[in-house]
Amino acid sequence: MRDQEIPMLLNTFQNLVWFQKLCICFSDIALNTSPDTCWQDGQLFSRRYGDVYFSGDCGLGEKRYVFLQGNRLAERFASLSNEHTFAIGETGFGTGLNFLCAWQLFDKHASSRASLDFFSVEKSPLDERDLIDALALWPELRQYADGLVARWPRRVPGWNRWCFGGGRIRLTLVVGDVAEVLPEICGSIDAWFLDGFSPARNPEMWTQMVFGSAVKASRPGTTFATYTCAGWVRRGLEQAGFQVSKFPGFGRKREMMRGNLPGSPPRRTHAASATAIVIGGGIAGCAAASALAMRGFSITLIEHAPALAAAASGNPHGILHARLSAGMNLQQRFVLASYGHTLALLDEKLPIDGIARAECGELQLAFSAEEKKRIDKLAALDWPPHILQYVNAAEASRLAGIELAHGGLWFPAGGWLVPPRICAALAENSAIVQRVGYRAESLAFVDAGWHVEGTHHGQAWTYEAQVVVVCTGYQVKSFAPLAHFPLTAVRGQITMVPATPYSENLRTVVCAGGYLAPSIAGTHMMGATHSFNDESVDLRASDHVANLSRLREISPSLAEAMNINSLDLDQLGGRAAMRASLPGALPLVGKLLPGLYTSLGHGTRGLLTATLSGEMIAAAAAEQLLPLPAAIVNVLSPGRRFTAAKVISNAGRGNSKRQ
Repeated sequence: MRDQEIPMLLNTFQNLVWFQKLCICFSDIALNTSPDTCWQDGQLFSRRYGDVYFSGDCGLGEKRYVFLQGNRLAERFASLSNEHTFAIGETGFGTGLNFLCAWQLFDKHASSRASLDFFSVEKSPLDERDLIDALALWPELRQYADGLVARWPRRVPGWNRWCFGGGRIRLTLVVGDVAEVLPEICGSIDAWFLDGFSPARNPEMWTQMVFGSAVKASRPGTTFATYTCAGWVRRGLEQAGFQVSKFPGFGRKREMMRGNLPGSPPRRTHAASATAIVIGGGIAGCAAASALAMRGFSITLIEHAPALAAAASGNPHGILHARLSAGMNLQQRFVLASYGHTLALLDEKLPIDGIARAECGELQLAFSAEEKKRIDKLAALDWPPHILQYVNAAEASRLAGIELAHGGLWFPAGGWLVPPRICAALAENSAIVQRVGYRAESLAFVDAGWHVEGTHHGQAWTYEAQVVVVCTGYQVKSFAPLAHFPLTAVRGQITMVPATPYSENLRTVVCAGGYLAPSIAGTHMMGATHSFNDESVDLRASDHVANLSRLREISPSLAEAMNINSLDLDQLGGRAAMRASLPGALPLVGKLLPGLYTSLGHGTRGLLTATLSGEMIAAAAAEQLLPLPAAIVNVLSPGRRFTAAKVISNAGRGNSKRQ
């Protein structure tokens, strides 16, 4: 057959496949079944692609033969030394069976201090029921599958980073198109599982662009394995740079392909005795310390106050508020990825108990023309219902338990938590030494690391480490490399209002111009004010008035029932604290100089964005795959947003005297 005839025959075959899918679709309408998947003879079948998710002969055996043996993973895992990381890339997550098999094999053969990064792309993730049913077929994987199933309701469109096995196993699952996702990988892959549906039925997964992107995200010596042996796939892989060989296939399949890139892979590792100093004991600092500790770093966590979570992270309660815009620019993609990551991390560190955390849902109301426009645009997009849903005023009132004048967006996983509790949970690790009451006053680059000096009860102290992460508020002027950062102090005050019999009916967090949380121990939290360049933390009656006035935007009937005009402002509780803001409302997250990282300027989004930021910094410090796409990594990077020359000239300043 001539090469020029292949595209014509492939197109004809694809047309037949699509006709088959169309027939299936019409039959599904009559049966009122799921439009995407069904079960046929004990196998999960994709109606969209007209193909099964795993072999009918032995799905588990097929995965192990094709992908684990095909990439020689048992011997490669066994050869990993302490602190080494191995990275697998996959096209087509499907049921997650490949991931679970790789995890099981890694547990069996790898050093207990080695770690595994598993990166996978999936355009059409399964719903919870199909995932549970599919994985139930493999009881021997139950201990691994349970963790994946627990994380699955936290998936968001775009990038998801979940940690398992105490942080030893990291899954980066990207819900998106493979051709758009692979070029955004930050890091290098050691082995590829090319596991999309049949190339003839899903040609978009097997393009030259995909093969080329896989090579660019790989290192010398990277291997691949795939069940297919289609000639045009083989030629595409060879053209991209892989050396390709045919091997006997699994079961009834005659042949499959394996291959590798030329060269020998260099080993990636951070020093086994890696040390880090984290400056700042709020949620940003505690998250960074926790993520570094999971990677084997020894951490000194420095906080100038007498306890962790003393500043903005010290509020008695905080809400999980993912405010998105319809444009879904880089900032919004970061917020969405942070939302999913934070929910999954909270599930592990701060279980829902109604005391430290409640998943009561959040309503964002269309209370103004501007908000209605934003909400209408978001509602027009195809969102998974576990992320957000549009509700009218009647539905919003039913969900909230009180009468609301407006509909809006319903976030089922929203809610509130106690920020100091999550800070304590993150910092509870034997690798983290807490130094509270220690004020860091200067840092400078010395030898092959960083030197930090300060005082504790009037006594000078000094620490040195290979890595320093600055997670303070707006006070960074004393740190020479960061002195030019345009961080601004933003004062925020919350108001605590006594509950009434009517307000006790409120079941959800409700947001308009401000927010109102359900009654917690007989008190509602309202917030929050914003005052720039104001560093006073005294409670102000005027700020209580500002918070109370927004209650009418949420619910006029509730404002009336709570009789807000008659409240004694001097008797109301509350708290004021400083947040750090930056132009553009994006935090500074990432590497500024070798060994020096920042997680600064999270503003009002800190409860959402700080945890994923800590994960990204720790992954970068350990030279592992980053949990975000290159475009977002770059826009967050302090090294890219400020001139390198100025940063470098400041880095050597400050007192570097050893004491």
